[in-house]
Amino acid sequence: MGQACGHALLCRSQPPSSEIRGQQVFLRPEESSAPALTTRQSTTLSEQLQDALLRLAAVVDARSLRVALRDSIQELLPSTECVCVYMLEGDSRLLSDDLPHELPQEGKIRIIVEQLKRCQCAGLPSSELPEKYRICLAAPLPAHRRAVVIPILDQERSKAIAVVLVGCNPLSDQDELHLNILEKHASVACVRVQVVQASYQRPPLSPSPIQSHNALLHLNISDQDYCELDRNILQLCGELYDLDAASLQLKVINYLQQQTQSQCCCLLLVSEDNHQLFCQVVGDKVLEEEISFPLMFGRFGQVVEKKKSITLQDISAEERRQLSSMLGCEISSMLCVPVASRATSQVVALACAFNKQGGQRHTEADEHAIQHCFCYTSTVLTSTLAFQKEQKLKVECQALLQVAKNLFTHLDDVSVLLQEIIVEARNLSDAEICSVFLLDRVSHELVAKVFDGGVVSDEEKEFRIPADQGIAGHVATTGQILNIKDAYSHPLFYRGVDDSTGFKTRNILCFPIKDENNEVIGVAELVNKMNGPWFNRFDEDLATAFSIYCGISIAHSLLYKKVHEAQFRSHLANEMMKYHMKVSEEEVSKLLVTGIEPVKEIYPCFAEFTYTPRSLPDDTTPMCILSMFEDMGFINTYKIDLHTLARFCLMVKKGYRDPPYHNWMHAFSVSHFCYLLYKNLGLSNYLEDIEILALFVSCMCHDLDHRGTNNSFQVASQSVLAALYSSEGSVMERHHFAQAIAILNTQGCNIFEKFSRKDYQRMLDLMRDIILATDLAHHLRIFKDLQKMADDGYNPKSRTHRSMLLCLLMTSCDLSDQTKGWKTTRKIAELIYKEFFSQGDLEKAMGNRPSEMMDREKAYIPELQISFMEHIAMPIYKLLSELFPGATELYERVAANREQWTKVSHKFTIRGLPSNNSLDFLDQEYELLQSQGAFGSDDHCLNGCLDDAEGGRGQ
Repeated sequence: MGQACGHALLCRSQPPSSEIRGQQVFLRPEESSAPALTTRQSTTLSEQLQDALLRLAAVVDARSLRVALRDSIQELLPSTECVCVYMLEGDSRLLSDDLPHELPQEGKIRIIVEQLKRCQCAGLPSSELPEKYRICLAAPLPAHRRAVVIPILDQERSKAIAVVLVGCNPLSDQDELHLNILEKHASVACVRVQVVQASYQRPPLSPSPIQSHNALLHLNISDQDYCELDRNILQLCGELYDLDAASLQLKVINYLQQQTQSQCCCLLLVSEDNHQLFCQVVGDKVLEEEISFPLMFGRFGQVVEKKKSITLQDISAEERRQLSSMLGCEISSMLCVPVASRATSQVVALACAFNKQGGQRHTEADEHAIQHCFCYTSTVLTSTLAFQKEQKLKVECQALLQVAKNLFTHLDDVSVLLQEIIVEARNLSDAEICSVFLLDRVSHELVAKVFDGGVVSDEEKEFRIPADQGIAGHVATTGQILNIKDAYSHPLFYRGVDDSTGFKTRNILCFPIKDENNEVIGVAELVNKMNGPWFNRFDEDLATAFSIYCGISIAHSLLYKKVHEAQFRSHLANEMMKYHMKVSEEEVSKLLVTGIEPVKEIYPCFAEFTYTPRSLPDDTTPMCILSMFEDMGFINTYKIDLHTLARFCLMVKKGYRDPPYHNWMHAFSVSHFCYLLYKNLGLSNYLEDIEILALFVSCMCHDLDHRGTNNSFQVASQSVLAALYSSEGSVMERHHFAQAIAILNTQGCNIFEKFSRKDYQRMLDLMRDIILATDLAHHLRIFKDLQKMADDGYNPKSRTHRSMLLCLLMTSCDLSDQTKGWKTTRKIAELIYKEFFSQGDLEKAMGNRPSEMMDREKAYIPELQISFMEHIAMPIYKLLSELFPGATELYERVAANREQWTKVSHKFTIRGLPSNNSLDFLDQEYELLQSQGAFGSDDHCLNGCLDDAEGGRGQ
């Protein structure tokens, strides 16, 4: 970018190296638009995370939970050095089984745990840690290591039920995301393990065997009858080895039927949330689908609440009819006995006996016989039910992971994804209907375009409701799940739709869908539980877990859509660019119709340093490029097709925009100076032929599609180019190289098509490095190395020396206007500051303060030019003259121009440019001094910039 970049660097007062390299800006995902998705990195959960979640879903005891947590974290965080897991025992004791070790009740770790959120720090107090883990966790840790404290929470009690200490590298954003998901599943697993442990530790259900024995004695049952009863119950206990709860219930129910002489018995199990009764086995039949009904159904709710048995006479005719329907026979007698847990004193089941043989009523002895049975069998039965529940939970978790995989295969179309979400949600919860709404934050509405029946057609309107009204609006506003057991009695439910359609809504489970930032992006609504009276706690937990995957998949799908739209827009823009840049065969033929013109016919001193190429008419410049290609021998050496070369030159010319300075004429003059270096300094003795060709082509392409603004402006304005390249630095230079590659890839423009694969790759690598070297920040970084190379002596066999020399030559070409006559230098300054001040005006319009050299109200041009020449241009050409004695005249001419700026500075009484944007008034002083012999005779016939009268080709 030449002098423009040099000015930008000079206006800083002693910038630190990090500021010089400060073109490199790393974007966080939330700071960028669509292309940030490429740093976000993946649209699916990693295989390691899926394995970790499956591993946690399978654990049923504390030991396997510790192992699963340790293994999962070591897989998700490859840099992990150690993992220590503490489990809660009692109310506050946190114990680790490694040594064993108990976490101190007071101290830094406890303070972190009580904050109930993950924390990473530079180390933990060694006195609070087991000796085994002090090396990897105790403070102070090295700069590249961290100690991470991860509390695993019981969300209902807002309490840590486990704590994990991890020694690892600092957490990345991806690590944080994975740990968020892992913690939620670990919480479910910890609660599950506690429930299973509690079920195995519970004492026998009341009454105790002794109480039961005494009760039977009180009923005047003989010792012989009691011994027979004991033998029968012991025989039953010996048969209760099944892992299937239904099989166990069959055996217990069969025993009850014999002891109470009943036609049919069943067990009504009480749900954990005490809201439902459910039945799996009736008599000798296992039901295909369990029957469930509200706990407050008739008198059964009172049995659970008051813990007193009831008979048939205690229930209503409607309840009797419903029971008869469930059993498949008429009920003549009934006994319902509560079965309570001694551990919690809560009723866990209702044992029901129906139709005593002989038409008799059930007696008090039947009631005690049932209680006697359960004081021996309830522990086995409840443990088996808990185990079966855990197995069901494991299957559901695996199903949930499979659902997640299914969702992440439909990210390309959000409508198809929403349909998939509806199907999966309905199947998981056994709901009759499911609807999904997305939140439109602009209109503050919930939008549904996908229903159970499919996607609405283009002609139909999508369904919209206010985002703060109704059940869905309430969930979208609060972000909390809502389980409605009776829709018609709920104040937020609107019955008008049911009345008009004839559909009956019984119950609703509505849950929010959130993105990775915990922001609500949608709402899912499940209607009418099919295999139960309403949605239970298990459905709520399942919906909460399911919503996490929904949120991630929807967010990624919407982002995926934006990326695709951006790609389409980019593709369209490229097509439009190629159309406007398209070179016709007629233009190519016209350029080549007279053959390639020899350079001597262009102008006699065309190959001398004194020649100013800007004096040439614009339409003759493509032929001049071809002439230089021919004169340097590239066409014959590399067998370049003339039509391909002509088309390439014309395409490059059209690839430049028309800012005041960074336009095609600048690229042409830079290319011409490269030709001058080849002709006058004997570059063939310093570089390989392919390197010289790469230098010349890079000079042509080095500012392609320049917009008249610098790298800092691209970053500050958050332009598309900054989004693409700012993380790598040298934003504009990388864009120029990308445009050069785009032209080479255009049909009929690849001038390197006959290169071998190895040479072709090397050519592109050379062009990239040379074009990136036009960023003067890069030049300043390597200047000391360049000086050392000159001091030690250049070695043409050293690839490092040749690479540094190419960078120096490119920079000297880029600033070559400073080696021409005064009028050229003055004119170039005029063009540069026009461009600078245009950028400064844009920055002011954006509300930013431009640098002094960009501000037309503050810039003092002579001072800025003198500073630029002293600190940038003169050191470059001084170094060039040390390597190439023939380049001494270039340094002298730059020094003379610097002196002339000093002499004319007194004429500058304004800041910025004059009202006519011209510096021509400075030439009067120069011509006066020249007439007085101040500059000696002009033996070199210096060409003025854009002034044919001074020796350029006439028109």
